[in-house]
Amino acid sequence: MRRVLVVESLTLDGVMQAPGAPDEDRRGGFEHGGWAQPYMDEVMGSEMAKGMGRTELLFGRRTYDQFYSFWPTAPQPNPFTEVLNTTQKYVVSSTLTEPLPWVNSTLLRGDAEVAVARLKEQPGKDLVILGSGELVRFLGRHGLIDEYTLLIHPLVLGSGHRLFPDGSSPAQLRLTNSVTTTTGVVIATYQPAAAEGPSSTG
Repeated sequence: MRRVLVVESLTLDGVMQAPGAPDEDRRGGFEHGGWAQPYMDEVMGSEMAKGMGRTELLFGRRTYDQFYSFWPTAPQPNPFTEVLNTTQKYVVSSTLTEPLPWVNSTLLRGDAEVAVARLKEQPGKDLVILGSGELVRFLGRHGLIDEYTLLIHPLVLGSGHRLFPDGSSPAQLRLTNSVTTTTGVVIATYQPAAAEGPSSTG
């Protein structure tokens, strides 16, 4: 069975909104976009590259649109560009229609819980979710997340959309691995307490 693996950049106060660029996501008047950029280093790049080419991608609509607006025409050379363009991508959305614009993209129709559960049962590579906070929270509530890799940045923003906002379902996790970068980012990997199996994609 495939696993669903979550990879998220977070601040110490749990904010996941717009880590990559100022205009990535200004919902709610968010003005701190791009907060993760100063913390990137070789350690982080190495850790994030470990599973490249060995997984497929699972997106919510908003994150899919954001990635599509940049990566198909991203400047070369960039080790992530070719991988993202050629990797199979699945999109959970009730508003998009096929054909999807990004190459190697498949729309998951119908109930999201059923569609993702069915996808997990099919043979193939593990599925990685990048961003897509609403999708992560939904799948977590339904026991469909197998692993969280959280890049916890030494930064407090005080506002912005959080990965686990007030009202999130209680959950117990166990730490299976951690790496600290030269800029103080803790890359922590967790599994739901009841989950079993390999602790990482690498």
